[in-house]
Amino acid sequence: MKADFSKLIKGDKPVLVDFHAEWCGPCKAQSPIIKQVANEIDGKVRIIKIDIDKNQSIAQRYNVRGVPTLILFKDGKIVWRQSGVQTKEQLLSIIKQNV
Repeated sequence: MKADFSKLIKGDKPVLVDFHAEWCGPCKAQSPIIKQVANEIDGKVRIIKIDIDKNQSIAQRYNVRGVPTLILFKDGKIVWRQSGVQTKEQLLSIIKQNV
């Protein structure tokens, strides 16, 4: 997964990564918002969900302490990062600034 993840975040499109956990209530609230954003951005940004329990090394590498944590990568670099539930409007605004 590590090598694949590095390739994914260095792709030609920005990548929004949703670090989440199955047991996390706020993550469950964030999930439908991410789906709405995915429908509206029309493929301009790739969206990936990373379960921190199954991918602990990736979560540690990016210092994910709480979930949900959303990180937007562009050319392999972090351009935006936020913990906690984000609204659809917040996410669309951040994505538009970085596409």
